[in-house]
Amino acid sequence: MKKINALKSILLLISGIFIFNASQIAFAETEEEAMAAMQSKLNAEVMEKPFSVEDEKKIDSYIKDAMSKDLKPPQKAPSYWQPGYTCADIYGYGWSAYQNCRYYRHYYGHYW
Repeated sequence: MKKINALKSILLLISGIFIFNASQIAFAETEEEAMAAMQSKLNAEVMEKPFSVEDEKKIDSYIKDAMSKDLKPPQKAPSYWQPGYTCADIYGYGWSAYQNCRYYRHYYGHYW
């Protein structure tokens, strides 16, 4: 009798492990699907905001005005700046970051 109860306990434990693993696999697939959906939504949001030539004219005007006033661009690179970046890489961090990058590049002839 004790052997039968022990076997039942072992079978119960093994079946519980299989059920747990199956639920983990299902959760991983659901999580992957959720991540794919979020990435798709983010991609759509980015594509909704095309690069504006008007903005480039504003920056060119800003650079011309700052150069005429002999203003120096910020010397320190932003905290998120990485070696090999260009101004296009930081466009998503905001207008002023992009503008400062463009002015620094124009003023010194290189990136930070």
